[in-house]
Amino acid sequence: MIHLDVPDAYPCAFCDYLSGARPFTVLHREELAAVLVTREQRGPSHLLVITTRHAPTVLDINDMESDAVMRLVRKVAHAIDQVEKRPGIAIWQNNGVDAHQAIPHFHIHVAGTIDGGGTEWDSVHELSIEETEAIAERLRPELHA
Repeated sequence: MIHLDVPDAYPCAFCDYLSGARPFTVLHREELAAVLVTREQRGPSHLLVITTRHAPTVLDINDMESDAVMRLVRKVAHAIDQVEKRPGIAIWQNNGVDAHQAIPHFHIHVAGTIDGGGTEWDSVHELSIEETEAIAERLRPELHA
């Protein structure tokens, strides 16, 4: 039995993005994991690495999904490093309402650091799909290198 209080946000936005039901930039997709370019950029090239199967938290993913996600986290961190040339890369993951999880689908945030360090925690401007597609185009060659 899992004791986390998971956000009640259904239908799942990430599942809708992966299925094409709602527009979003999918940078890369594999059988078990995918990479999204978030519209709320909290650092240069802020990406989300998610499971392709709906799994609300880290407690719900299996070993194969864990391996696939972490492999992609490393790949996108390398791509961000090469493209953005930032002095740091922030990686974070939240589980449950008390941990500030907003979408009940397992995901890991990966972003280059902002000037002065860290990432932007205040409210940020939501980018258009065209703007997130431009970020994807900058990263894609490094991701597939």
